Amino acid sequence: MTVYGATSERAAAEAPTEVDVVVVGAGQAGLSAAYHLRRRGFEPYRGFVVLDADPAPGGAWAHRSPSLRMATVHGFHDLPDFELPAPDPAAPAREVVPGYFAAYEAEHALPVVRPVRVGAVRPAADGRLLVESDADRWSARALINATGTWTRPFLPHYPGHFAGRQLHYSEYRGPESFAGQRVAVVGGGASAIQVLSEVAEVAGTLWVTRRPPVYHEGPFTPEFGRAVVAQVEERVRLGLPVRSVVSVTGLGPSVAYRRARELGALERRPMFDRLTEHGVAWGGHEERVDAIVWATGFRPEVKHLAPLGLRGPGGGIRMEGTRAAADPRIHLVGYGPSASTVGANRAGRAAVNEIVKLLGEPALGVR
Repeated sequence: MTVYGATSERAAAEAPTEVDVVVVGAGQAGLSAAYHLRRRGFEPYRGFVVLDADPAPGGAWAHRSPSLRMATVHGFHDLPDFELPAPDPAAPAREVVPGYFAAYEAEHALPVVRPVRVGAVRPAADGRLLVESDADRWSARALINATGTWTRPFLPHYPGHFAGRQLHYSEYRGPESFAGQRVAVVGGGASAIQVLSEVAEVAGTLWVTRRPPVYHEGPFTPEFGRAVVAQVEERVRLGLPVRSVVSVTGLGPSVAYRRARELGALERRPMFDRLTEHGVAWGGHEERVDAIVWATGFRPEVKHLAPLGLRGPGGGIRMEGTRAAADPRIHLVGYGPSASTVGANRAGRAAVNEIVKLLGEPALGVR
């Protein structure tokens, strides 16, 4: 879900459309929230609406590399009340998951309006929230933000100048263009492992991470999952910048991990201290590379919420469950501890439960 741009002159001239709840984003978290809003009696288009910037269903999945197959997806959980049919393991995730999301929207008749790019959410004089977009304006009693992170790739800065090709993981489209080259892959998460497992088939690789990778050898039990989520939850409760759930779980024995290990691509180097014209360097030692893939993660897409003043002195948005501590009308799902497919599902339900407590009966909905 991309959020940017100013409200159009046409939209600004018209009275905003009134609804009880606006959901921003139609990825996993947004669709889960929409499902639970409908179940609790909010009427589509009158009681709630889902605004999505993409021209078609799929969220971030529609933008993933064509080389990411369902067999190598780092975990996926079904949306509530609609099971994903067993896919072909070799099928591209960017086709399977968007198709599933499209079927889900149709099955539950969810009121998704697209493409709509939200520019700002502001407090209105009447005590409601004004949601401004490039298409229209909405006046809401509460808002569920489900914009994810895909549109905010994080690129760290290192001194020096590299004359070769550089790209973030969000721009990676498979290994073919790297054939015969030497490629530095930067990052210690599942995205870096996917790139290594593919690029090492056709090119020489150099794996670089800021910290030694964390490996999780045992099963991902419910107990382990709860402990991981608790660590991320503590940060958002304190209003600190968000850490991803995956950064805490460590690297598990995935298909991609096993393939990268078979190819000898997991010999990790510490982070270089500068870029050079033809590669990367540690002190006086230089390694020549043709390309650098920065698998360095993403940041939450929340800049459209800036007019609400939700950020605290810690640099993040302090959260109480899915609710922004500074404004109980605002819920963030797919954020922090719920930034995983199973977490997004649970957060959607939790946010709607809290909104029903806050608003009571849907003012513009039917039961």
